[in-house]
Order: sequence, then C-alpha cells, then structure tokens
Amino acid sequence: MPSLLSLRHYSHELLSHSHAHAQLVFGLSGLLDFEVAGLGSQVIRQTLAVVPAATKHACGSSSGSQCLVLDVPSEYWLHQHLGIHADASRRLLDRPGARCLNPAQSQLVSWLAASPINDPVIAQQGAALLLASLASEGIELARVRGLPLAALDAHIDRHAAYPLQVGDLARLAGLSAARFHTRFLEETGQTPMAYVRSRRLHLGRQLLCTSNLAVGEIAARVGYSSQSAFTAALLRQFGCTPRTVRQRHE
Repeated sequence: MPSLLSLRHYSHELLSHSHAHAQLVFGLSGLLDFEVAGLGSQVIRQTLAVVPAATKHACGSSSGSQCLVLDVPSEYWLHQHLGIHADASRRLLDRPGARCLNPAQSQLVSWLAASPINDPVIAQQGAALLLASLASEGIELARVRGLPLAALDAHIDRHAAYPLQVGDLARLAGLSAARFHTRFLEETGQTPMAYVRSRRLHLGRQLLCTSNLAVGEIAARVGYSSQSAFTAALLRQFGCTPRTVRQRHE
C-alpha cells in the first residue's frame, strides 16, 4: 500500500491497472484523460476522479498532467478517522467517475499539494479532511432528498443472508415501491437491487479479509445460494476471486 497522499506526474504513456484499495485523483495542472469502469472523463484543476477498490482504470496525458493522489486505506481506517462521515465516504468511494470540487475543497487540495505530505501527520489529517469534506456534501444531499440511507444500509446488513425486495426497503422510507425506486436511482445513481447486490458483495469481501470462514459459509451469509454464484458475482464486481482477495490480504 503506497503512502496516503502523493504528487504524481502523468505523461502521454497510457497506464492501465487496478489495485485492492480505492483511490481519489485530484487535478492540479494540465489535463489527464481518465477511464474507470468503462466511464471516460477528464481530470483538470478543481475536479477529481473516483476509482473504487479493485476497479480497472486507465489514464494518460498527451501534454502532461500533475495530480494529488489519495490512496484510501482500509475500512477500519475510514471508521477510525471519519466517524459519522465513514458511511458516506464509502458510498462516494464505491461510485466510479469524475466529480467537481467546490472552492473550499479546491483550496484544501492546493494547500496539501504544497505541503510536506510525506509527513505522516499531515498525510493522515489531510486525507481525513478531504474525505470528510466530500462526504459531508453527500450527507447534506441525503438530508435534502429525505432517503434514510443509514437505516437502509443497516437493514441490508442485518438481512444480507435473506431475500430482500424493493418493497422491504420502500417501507423503511415510507414510500411506495415505485416512488422509492425512482428516488433511490436519482440519489445514488443505482437501482435499489443493484445497491443491495453491491453492499452484499462488499460485506462478503470484508468477511474474506477479516475471517477464516469457508467461502461457502460467507456466500450464504451475504445471500448467495452457492459458492460458485458468489465467486462469479465477486469476479464481476471486483475483478477477483475469493482466493485472490484473501491472498492480497495475507
């Protein structure tokens, strides 16, 4: 795992890879062509690219680009350093693509880029401030739109081993299934069931990394009828098998 924050220069050479951790790439100067999970974008000043964990991405710059890169540590680090912002940060880090920064966030990025980010205190605090700032916008948006995302997440986690329907989640939000589906898609960019599948797979990956449970047992705990179905879904979501996930965290 690289240091939390780093300054990187990109050239015309195309880079294409994936890594086990999530990553945020903040534009400082120049233009960086970026593609993540098949979504193309351009990273310039006052923008960033979100790269979810284990997601293939490619980038290159014909005229040169400089970026501040935040390599996000583990889920434990998020909860330890971000507190109430941890869940919103995880949702941000699960959604690939480009985002725009507000002026205050852009100033923070510029300040960090000019700071000794090899200092572990500055790196830790700077990374936490950036993520908390980005996450707090998500929290405010959720409040405005009214969907109880924290309660929905908790319900999915508690019932991950059992069948879940849109109607089950809609009742928590006090909406009809059709209205809930529309509102959920507007707010998260995902359908409710796609979100449920993604959260189940994140729970499964976490169990692979933190427990010695058999893969079949983990599959059952996150709602998959067989080990092979869980393995196929994990491969589609993260590009790796259960064995690969565990090998990376040994």
